[in-house]
Amino acid sequence: MTATPAPTSPRTAPAGKYLTIGLGTESYGIRVLQVREIIRLQKITPVPQMPESVKGVINLRGRVIPVVDLRIKFGFPAEFAERTCIVVVQVRLPSDHSVMMGLIVDRVEEVVSLAAAEIEPTPEFGANATADYMLGMAKIKGQVKSLLDIDRVVAADSIAAVAKVG
Repeated sequence: MTATPAPTSPRTAPAGKYLTIGLGTESYGIRVLQVREIIRLQKITPVPQMPESVKGVINLRGRVIPVVDLRIKFGFPAEFAERTCIVVVQVRLPSDHSVMMGLIVDRVEEVVSLAAAEIEPTPEFGANATADYMLGMAKIKGQVKSLLDIDRVVAADSIAAVAKVG
């Protein structure tokens, strides 16, 4: 007797620590285990024929790191302010290879510890909307924040093209 597979249920983010970042007026969470460092904006060397959100590469202590502007990726205006910075994260490629990547964000907010009870599965947004890049929704201090699967956020159009540069 073979069991029929259960319908796929929405993924839920694991409990743990998340770095909250701001893009425009919205806040998002990234797993702290993927964050390597937070640096000031610096000169970014453009790379031709990249998607609009891929700004180019930076030299980080002798390593070439691709940089993606998360504000553009998510449809926010890319205005530079005093708190605009680059969050360097470790991203896993579909080939199971890891690369470091910089993410331009409007601001870094805080590190929060989330219990499983504070995290809800990503809601269904309908047939034409996909939220594969979201791990879940967190309830933090009376607000709801999206928890990002950063591997999926940048993997689709960014990493494959830019990883060859690094």
